[in-house]
Amino acid sequence: MFGNFASFAGVPTRVEQLPLSAPMAFSAIGLNLNLDAKPTDLVPDPSYIPDFDEWDRLSLDEARDKNASTRRPIRNGNLSPGCQVYLERKKELSSINEDAFRTVRRLPVPKGKQQARLGNAYEFFRCLEAFTSFWDDPTQPPALPPSPEASPEVTDGAASSGDAKQVTPKEESGPSYYRTSTGSSMPPDYRNNLMTAFIKLVAYDFGCNVSPSRTEPRLHLSSPEGTPSRKTYCPSGCLFVFQSPTTREAARAGVVHGPVASVSARGTTDFTVPDPETAQSLDLAREIVAALITAQHRAREGKTEKRFGDGQWWTTEKRWGGGPGGPIGREIEKDSVQGDKDVKPSDENGLPVSKKPRKNMSIYDNYRMIRPPSSTWDKKAQYEAIGRRQGADYDDIFVVSSLFHHVSILRVRVPNRLLEALEGARELDPSKRSWGKVEAWRSPWYDLFDISQRLEALKLVWGMMAYQMRKETGSDEDVNMTNA
Repeated sequence: MFGNFASFAGVPTRVEQLPLSAPMAFSAIGLNLNLDAKPTDLVPDPSYIPDFDEWDRLSLDEARDKNASTRRPIRNGNLSPGCQVYLERKKELSSINEDAFRTVRRLPVPKGKQQARLGNAYEFFRCLEAFTSFWDDPTQPPALPPSPEASPEVTDGAASSGDAKQVTPKEESGPSYYRTSTGSSMPPDYRNNLMTAFIKLVAYDFGCNVSPSRTEPRLHLSSPEGTPSRKTYCPSGCLFVFQSPTTREAARAGVVHGPVASVSARGTTDFTVPDPETAQSLDLAREIVAALITAQHRAREGKTEKRFGDGQWWTTEKRWGGGPGGPIGREIEKDSVQGDKDVKPSDENGLPVSKKPRKNMSIYDNYRMIRPPSSTWDKKAQYEAIGRRQGADYDDIFVVSSLFHHVSILRVRVPNRLLEALEGARELDPSKRSWGKVEAWRSPWYDLFDISQRLEALKLVWGMMAYQMRKETGSDEDVNMTNA
């Protein structure tokens, strides 16, 4: 993908002098990735991150009393969720995997145990339970080898002696689910559904939802101005976090606002082919593509779509010099049939053949129509840069990334000048990048099978949504921003 960018946009010439082992693609855009970033570094304004340590010490009664004071106004006119909702989500996600999977499978509860109450996390555990057919639960202890005492065979001499006691095997206390296939064979929808269910645990209370785009997400690239017009795109299978409308009519019409963030769930399992560095670079490129696509969508705020080729001669002038043209494709075969073409077809009884009216346009008639390519904008999406800092020359893009059964959050700071270069703006000085560099922060990877790690991921998603959905302040007010 970034090789295409290097051939389209103006790239510094010093990139060509880098060794072959260096990822030239990321040098072309000036990517600087900071790994294992803390939540205070990942969220531009840490003041929007709640004090989760204090919330964890609250009891249910104390959380109910302090809930109103922990809620903040958000951009859709409502209030953000408070400590009471957080403790509810924490309790639901703290369910033991085996107990939660029993509830999902509707299996009887063992004696002495109560059925796990999953509440809002039921969909999450249902999707996580589907993972157990392809992935091992790392939180479960490894299976022990069979004990010789539990064997029905009796040792020498013990069978003839009357003092031998019969040993009954004990019931296995291991998990009641087993992996039956490999992780590489898991359908990609499983991971998308798991990420959607996990993010919705927080995003729904902030007035947002996770949904795929109605049009294919594409990163559009254009050649610089003054050169032969060249356009291309790089597709992506990412999802988006949209803000839901506040009116019932708009919700029924399918209107969405945003995107707020993107979700990149990838099914890569082998990072050794062709070599580890190349495989990891390709996976990182997919995340950066999702971030750039989200930045392009958010930059459409207040703009109207200009379809490629609109007003050009090849989308307005008729083909074949304006002539009617002749038959094409299978139409030629129909014209080559011997006999009277004007005679209506009939069946064996001599009655006219009843032909259903054609609902869809013929592919040949569709080809004869002169028009620009199909639209790439979602007509029901109101594109907005939700959560963007006012007056900034960049946009902070959040990408919720998923690999295997892990989740991580990536924040990419995309300069406006880089988006202009992607659209075909010419570089004045080819020896350096006019946009400087692209700064990125990645959180640690959290295993969704592990209770403590998925709770940490919950806090991270909470901080991301609290910052993005914050109520906009006045342009004359100062905003405390770190990593600016």
